[in-house]
Amino acid sequence: MSPALRIGMTGFGLIAVCYGFARFAFGLFLPEIDHDLDLGPALSGVISGGSFAGYCLAIIASSILTEKIGARAVAMAAAIVAAVGMAGIALAPTPVFLAAAVLLAGLSTGLASPPMAAAVALAVRQEKQDVTNTMINAGTSAGLVMSGTAALAMAGQWRLAFLAFTVVAAALAAAAIFSLPRERAREKGRAVGWPPMTGSLLRLIAAAFLMGAASTALWSFGGQLVSQRLGWGPTGLGLLWICIGVGGMAGAWAGILVARFGLDYVHRAFLAPMAATILVLGVAVPTPALVLIAGLVFGAAYVMLTGLYLVWGVRALSDRPATGLMIGFLTIAIGQTAGAPLFGLLLDAFGAAPATMAFAALALLAGLFQDRGATLRAAA
Repeated sequence: MSPALRIGMTGFGLIAVCYGFARFAFGLFLPEIDHDLDLGPALSGVISGGSFAGYCLAIIASSILTEKIGARAVAMAAAIVAAVGMAGIALAPTPVFLAAAVLLAGLSTGLASPPMAAAVALAVRQEKQDVTNTMINAGTSAGLVMSGTAALAMAGQWRLAFLAFTVVAAALAAAAIFSLPRERAREKGRAVGWPPMTGSLLRLIAAAFLMGAASTALWSFGGQLVSQRLGWGPTGLGLLWICIGVGGMAGAWAGILVARFGLDYVHRAFLAPMAATILVLGVAVPTPALVLIAGLVFGAAYVMLTGLYLVWGVRALSDRPATGLMIGFLTIAIGQTAGAPLFGLLLDAFGAAPATMAFAALALLAGLFQDRGATLRAAA
């Protein structure tokens, strides 16, 4: 098996487990968990806020550790942390124990991505790196589909579901031993520490922040808007979640599209449909079919754009790919943290239509920031 395929398959599975199972599955099973353990809104809020803080700290730590101890060790740590956290969720006897387990499982998302970018840079031929990186990033979509399917098929059996997820995470930890390189970035003479802020990185930060903020209109409030306007319950929202995951599988093509059309063109081409899906939720007259189609389109646009920012960051710091990825993904998360409360304020003050129009505009504004150097390199 070629290094690109071996590392790509392992990374795809690791991202699916850490994002789809360890992070996002909790929200899908939350009604059943709340019924059994009586979490209450206060503790649920602590879990949500702590999840963001944990992600930010973990992705920074992961980029540093990857450069110091190597991709294999950090990827294995991500899978082990996911497994331990999900085992804790499955066995949680009290709400406080559950909260700690959820936060631990969520750390795996921040740990998982930087080592995979480093492994690709070390072991995959240059011409295949963008395609391999974006294929790995699309694992998020597979995880969403599988967790959404599990939520529908195993309603009420959340402990059993998380035990099954734990087994898969443990298997990914074992796979990392045989699939990923042991070499450390420092062994190749690469620098460590925070990189200088070049024009390319600053434009990446601006674009990723705006896209991340805009995406919260659907990630944080899409379920609420759809429930209010269509009266959907958990089954309908589960189907919407699966549609987002299925659409996101298109994100695996990000590297191919960037190589064919250039980074800037693909960037603008997928910000526009993201803006359109946000408008569907708050401005258009929604129908079940239209909402599910919007979910497919949003999933494709979001995962495509995260893959594009991954490529952008890795190209901007080609000698430090884990750090380049970290900067893009951390900025997306910061944008989401800023965007969610802002959208909530606009929704309360002005209603759904003005709030979604403002956030659709944020998505389009992200297209003003370009990386012409990356486009020229893609065409060279």
